[in-house]
Amino acid sequence: MANTVALIDYGAGNLHSVHNALKAVGADGVVITADPNIVRAADRIVLPGVGSFKACAEGLSAIDGLTAAMAERVHVGGAPFLGICVGMQLLATQGLEHGVTPGLGWVPGEVRAIERTDPAIKIPHMGWNDVALSAHAPNGALIEGGEAYFLHSFHFAADEPAHIAAMTDHGGGLVAAVARDNVVGVQFHPEKSQAYGLGLLKRFLAWKP
Repeated sequence: MANTVALIDYGAGNLHSVHNALKAVGADGVVITADPNIVRAADRIVLPGVGSFKACAEGLSAIDGLTAAMAERVHVGGAPFLGICVGMQLLATQGLEHGVTPGLGWVPGEVRAIERTDPAIKIPHMGWNDVALSAHAPNGALIEGGEAYFLHSFHFAADEPAHIAAMTDHGGGLVAAVARDNVVGVQFHPEKSQAYGLGLLKRFLAWKP
């Protein structure tokens, strides 16, 4: 059987580009879906996200049974999970964009505005930047050092250093990736990061955490 990848459709993701990138690296079973039953049967789950934390969290929770199906498949069934951009931020305990909004709570921490520490620093953080592996990066994590494409005004402040898989620098250190067990999230956009991003997606398809 094909290795089914559930690409979660909750009205807040760059689905077309992510779908094409997954297909480009050999995924032949990508299903764009918001159906909890399909999610429960998927081999892998990808959660994209574009926009504000609040809008994305509300869009995800508005679909009856979807977050419960994701949690069941990932935490009970052990399916590998990849969150992209706001999809990574939604792993946090809460987000502070447009008020306090609960996240999935899979990786403890909160999503805060990037602080302008230098007038020369532009916000949003947009464009290519280094991805540097954390000293705490878990063994077997998907992340490799390199350069990726970022676009964000808020960042993931993780509670536990052990959950930080990679960092980037934009007027100070920002979390570029988080990892916990079979869950990985990346702040950058793999689908816009050319060979580096495609390499990550290819490793995700083969990942057996």
